[in-house]
Amino acid sequence: MEVLASSPLRLSTTWVDYLLIAIYFVTVLGIGMAARAQVSSSIDFFLSGRSLPAWITGLAFISANLGAVEIMGMSANGAQFGMSTFHYYWIGAIPAMLFLGVVMMPFYYGSRVRSVPEFMLRRFGPTAHLVNSISFAVAQILIAGVNLYLLATIVNSLLGWNIWLSTVVAAIIVLSYITLGGLSAAIYNEVLQFFVIVAALLPLTILALNKIGGWNGLTDAMDKAGSGDQVRSWPGTDLTGFSSSVWSVVGIVFGLGFVLSFGYWTTNFVEVQRAMASKDMNSARRAPIIGSFPKMFIPFIIILPGMLAAVLVTSLSDMKSKGAETGAGGITYNDSLLLLIRQLLPNGLLGVAIAGLLAAFMAGMAANISAFNTVTSYDLWQTYVQKDKPDHFYTTFGRWATVVATVLAIGTSYFASQYPNMMIYLQTLFGFFNAPLFATFILGMFWKRMTSAAGWTGLVAGTVSAVVVAVLSEDALGSASVGVLPVSGQGAAFVAAGAAFVVDIVVSMVVTAGTKPKEESKLRGLVYSLTPRDDLADDHADHWWLSPVKLAGVSLVMVTILNVIFH
Repeated sequence: MEVLASSPLRLSTTWVDYLLIAIYFVTVLGIGMAARAQVSSSIDFFLSGRSLPAWITGLAFISANLGAVEIMGMSANGAQFGMSTFHYYWIGAIPAMLFLGVVMMPFYYGSRVRSVPEFMLRRFGPTAHLVNSISFAVAQILIAGVNLYLLATIVNSLLGWNIWLSTVVAAIIVLSYITLGGLSAAIYNEVLQFFVIVAALLPLTILALNKIGGWNGLTDAMDKAGSGDQVRSWPGTDLTGFSSSVWSVVGIVFGLGFVLSFGYWTTNFVEVQRAMASKDMNSARRAPIIGSFPKMFIPFIIILPGMLAAVLVTSLSDMKSKGAETGAGGITYNDSLLLLIRQLLPNGLLGVAIAGLLAAFMAGMAANISAFNTVTSYDLWQTYVQKDKPDHFYTTFGRWATVVATVLAIGTSYFASQYPNMMIYLQTLFGFFNAPLFATFILGMFWKRMTSAAGWTGLVAGTVSAVVVAVLSEDALGSASVGVLPVSGQGAAFVAAGAAFVVDIVVSMVVTAGTKPKEESKLRGLVYSLTPRDDLADDHADHWWLSPVKLAGVSLVMVTILNVIFH
């Protein structure tokens, strides 16, 4: 990673901006110290003692995902592809979040497992559990590195700080509050970070819309620039890279909306861990559903500013009109949000915006690290290395795991710096790790005949198939790509995820046919048909806002209306 001598993104910050940033960092560390007093057991450290209300875990659920890659990557996609990027939320997030709350959380929370891999252990045995635990731990370190790298490059570009110093300082701050207060510190900071991010990006969006003349002004400007089709979300051929409108829709609905989305939101322990920290079953089920309401409106303060930047920022609009990937001064679409901030925000609001970006980067990294230390401590160290130790032993190990994860993330931030497109990188990782896991989960949860051998062989086969598709695609793995398959970009990630899902299902069914299943008595609470209906009951049915099913119905209606309005 190089230190940038000068940058077209450099901001004219004053003492007011630095004061606001300092106040934010002091608050973050203060929350970590306050949460430290609440940690008296490993469950307190890793799962907040299962004591948090639904609105807290619901906001943390989406804030954990609202990291560096999402904010910078989605705003870049908005500038380059327009409204089709909204599919990542309305098609690629909300339905899966609702499915998690209504269908899958009763199994996670009701079985009292401490992690998603531990659910795999109970359903499929130690081999599948070990495969899932290791792959998950590796994925979190890789993704944490992405968040760290982006944070460091943004601070370097905006403020001129040394890029390695920025990386280390940010890592130390995240390390401090997670080591002190565990998941509670991470969750309460994620709630704070959510509001800081909104406070930073909402004024930016309003100012940009006001400058261009509102929504009609934006559509007129895009029509004049020859990109008027980008104010419509379907069929999204620019986003997928498919020339066929039909295949583009199929790729979005199946590859993104089903495989990648359900694979990420329903089996990714980074997200599920937040819901599992809830105080009771009803709160755990409502957490992702509550999170779906702000989630469906987040595109308006992340993607829409990217679209506005593409017409308001001269260097970006010139680059887009020429169909170029890089503009004057080496700027790219990844710089869209930063260029808009530089052009529109005065001092004071500038400090809030910088704090908001730093909050997003730290929220993403903290989510990865806190999930990593739980899986490493419970699913790897306690299960396979040091069994039957006193409870405080695992809490201490979890703190050391946090230190190790942070150091490793600094290392993987270098690998992230070598990758040309962060969103493709991230979606490719999800295809490797989450898509096959979802296939195994969904088949095992609804098919009692599925065997333990099928659990781990399906996972391995699905992951290998995703890697093969990525290697054969044009740019899914950067310089390592062969380019044999006629798919590229995010479309290649969708195809890889689809291949992983299908191969996992087929291999699991074939292996199941030749192996012996578990006794049905051992599958209660793990398989839908063998779980008593009382365990899956939707309580508080008299109050729709407390009923997971009714609340999910309201969310589904709202996101459907948004899809129709902005089709």
